[in-house]
Amino acid sequence: MHLAACAPSDQPIVIGLAGPFSQQTGQSMQLAAQLAVAELNQRGGVSGRPIQLVVRDDSGSVSVAVRVARSFYDSPDVAAVIGHMGSAATLAAARVYNSGDTPIVSISPSASSPDLSQAGPYTFRVCPDDRVHGSQLADWAYRGLQARRVAVLYENDAYGRGLRTAFRSSFTELGGRIVSEDPFSPALPGFEPYLTRIRIRGGADAILIAGALDGGQRMLNTLNSLQFNPTVLGGDGIGGIETANVGAEGVFVSLAYLHEQPGARNEAFRSAYGQMYGEQLPDHRGAGAYDIVYLLGQAIEQVGTDRTRIRDYLAGLGTETEGFEGVTGSIGFDSNGDVVDRNVVIGVVRNRRLVSAERR
Repeated sequence: MHLAACAPSDQPIVIGLAGPFSQQTGQSMQLAAQLAVAELNQRGGVSGRPIQLVVRDDSGSVSVAVRVARSFYDSPDVAAVIGHMGSAATLAAARVYNSGDTPIVSISPSASSPDLSQAGPYTFRVCPDDRVHGSQLADWAYRGLQARRVAVLYENDAYGRGLRTAFRSSFTELGGRIVSEDPFSPALPGFEPYLTRIRIRGGADAILIAGALDGGQRMLNTLNSLQFNPTVLGGDGIGGIETANVGAEGVFVSLAYLHEQPGARNEAFRSAYGQMYGEQLPDHRGAGAYDIVYLLGQAIEQVGTDRTRIRDYLAGLGTETEGFEGVTGSIGFDSNGDVVDRNVVIGVVRNRRLVSAERR
């Protein structure tokens, strides 16, 4: 039995939270997780014990994520981890969480690389993977936007490569043509050479940004400076671009969650989030983290804080036990720790907000 399972009944239940919280993309994840913990504790905690959230900023860095994961792993009072946020950090941390004699569950709200399916039995996620995002974006581009020529610029990491591959496969199968595919790194000085070459070669009906928010912002700035205006699409990695000062009106984004989606549970979450944090809207990372807090609370209430028992409970969610109903939808896991039957929605930036897109 793990030491965490022997904690006195009046001691808090410790849950780790890891993500790039000093960055814009990680803020909603942290705020929503803290909101869920506050709500649970106000109701008496879990089995009479308060939840204590230990927050660690991994800066979205692989090396820092590994150090954060090691600190959680080595703390016997940490029952489980929420995180990490991005695919690269989550994959790196998973090697720690799944190792040794005392592995620990980690559940990501937004890491979507297909590689995560093989990361280990203690790694879970509540979001669909890049194959779902890529196929839905391809269908939207081809059928919704009537695009036939698409250029792809992808960040050369686990997330960018996964989304690019999934989009290319689905778009070409539909009959579309990928006119160019170019990798980039966060250190790239600018996108002008790529975009100028696309325009010289006859342009594109749309450009897919398969990368993170920073790259998306810089790419839109370059497009605007060149007065080159193809339709722009992106995966959930560029979520948050709607509030950036980069002229993002009309950009299409695939999302696992959209704040306006119907349902009493989501309405209550959105209302509570607004009351706590003002006019800010939760994004898919925040909604996922909020669900994970409640999901872990349910697991611990059922099986206690033993790390292995928590893992086994989650592994049977949706098969051995009824799925968990969260603000992002029903959550159950397959044998790889992937959420099952989870689709994405296509949002579009309108007046600095992401709203549901309508086909042309």
